[in-house]
Amino acid sequence: MQIIKTFEEAFQFVMDRKVCTIFGSKGSPHPSLWDNTALSEKKPKAGGWSPKVMAVWDWKTRIPQTYPELVYYGKIKGGDAVMMEMQYFRETHYPASFKPVSDLDELAQQVYEFIRLEPAFTGLLRKRAIEQFGCTKSQFDTAIKKLQISLNIVRSNDPSLKNDFWLSMREVHLDLVNRYEINSSNEPAKDGRADR
Repeated sequence: MQIIKTFEEAFQFVMDRKVCTIFGSKGSPHPSLWDNTALSEKKPKAGGWSPKVMAVWDWKTRIPQTYPELVYYGKIKGGDAVMMEMQYFRETHYPASFKPVSDLDELAQQVYEFIRLEPAFTGLLRKRAIEQFGCTKSQFDTAIKKLQISLNIVRSNDPSLKNDFWLSMREVHLDLVNRYEINSSNEPAKDGRADR
């Protein structure tokens, strides 16, 4: 049953479902914004995108920008783009899905260092990676996807930015990163006890 027609309904859908994909994919356990949007898929006679495509594309960006404390946007295992209710992201998804950048391949680590040292737009990062590491566009795109899925980078929610601008997860969610690193460490905490 398609139920979503407005921005407010799309936001409430994310909050109610906790996790939703944007355009959906076969075999995903999560509902999709696309499948639950009740707008026309017909392209206008003058050309361009259908009302449904325009709305879903807008919502996937505008919801996390409007409600950055309530909604997380990123990619999950398998590569689907999702929006998540923030409490679910912080308490369930992040602890279960975080993977240290040191566990990723060399190119992903190198791209992460670019972002950690100087957050940037996708185009600039891609150009630098291709020039410095001799990777292909596809290899770079895969590295960005791996960094998102492993929760090491996140897209900026700054509404003044029209293209994807990448930040380290630490820069956006420092308290969460610090808490998880401390709780997952084998090193003794300040009180002298190990957390594992």
